[in-house]
Amino acid sequence: MVFVLVASSCNKDEVITTDVEQFYRAKKSTSVAQWTTVFEYTPAPGQFINETKTGGFTGDETTIQSAVNYAHKRMSDNLFVSLGGFGGYIVTGFDHSIDNVPGYDFAIKGNSFKGSSEPGIVWVMRDENGDGRPNDTWYELKGCGSEDKSAIQNYEVTYYRPESAGSPVRWSDNLGNTGEIDYLKAYHNQESYYPRWITSDSYTLKGTFLKPKNYDKSGNGTYWVQDEYDWGYADNFSAVDLYSSNDSELKGCNLFDISNAVDSNGTAVELTFVDFIKVQTACNTKSGWLGENSTEVFGFYDYTMINSSN
Repeated sequence: MVFVLVASSCNKDEVITTDVEQFYRAKKSTSVAQWTTVFEYTPAPGQFINETKTGGFTGDETTIQSAVNYAHKRMSDNLFVSLGGFGGYIVTGFDHSIDNVPGYDFAIKGNSFKGSSEPGIVWVMRDENGDGRPNDTWYELKGCGSEDKSAIQNYEVTYYRPESAGSPVRWSDNLGNTGEIDYLKAYHNQESYYPRWITSDSYTLKGTFLKPKNYDKSGNGTYWVQDEYDWGYADNFSAVDLYSSNDSELKGCNLFDISNAVDSNGTAVELTFVDFIKVQTACNTKSGWLGENSTEVFGFYDYTMINSSN
């Protein structure tokens, strides 16, 4: 299976003019600031996938819907959902449309800290056909990698089911590279890091690749640093968009502006609102005993609702 996500840097503004405004869902008195629905959860292989301890899987996640239910329950309990290696993603929605207002519009909670950033690229979508499903057009929110041209568009990685239990997961990409998601038996000894509910022997994830910033500071493999990116990504210890106040449910969230949306050609688009949000692990790298770089998310929030009540 192939999941296509595309992005680019910004060239010029494009105004999207359709009748999609008729499907705008205004806030009601019962509306909540937090996400309400998980529509899709397709991680890449990773050390927390299928893991029944820290990862919280039950072992019964053998269908696409049961995997979605897992992700929904985890975030409902304010626990992290791991997206695994490059390309792994989650799609969520709210009980109302998220308005594009001046400044930040929504927030995504991760678990980054100084020296530990595992960036996730963010996409947004409007319900253009009014069916309540994320099956329309995705727009990437550009980040610092889009501006400095370090991001690679249309990057894809194919993951292969291990032939035996306790084995690493092999991968190959469309640039001719190969590698493995390491099996870390001392820390995560589930039978396989390959998602249990994916029945095919390989699957391909495609999106925008962000240049890794991790390195071995010790020189002997004992102390790995995963440096932060300037701005624009989930699960990133940014000095620009990380909400750091201790007295808010937004602590640990990165903040996002819908006005940063670009289309598949890198052209800026003007969206007055969005209905769905997607996060995808942006790097294809690993940090020794820490394992693969994998974006984690805890929740999604309408920042304008929370900010206006403070």
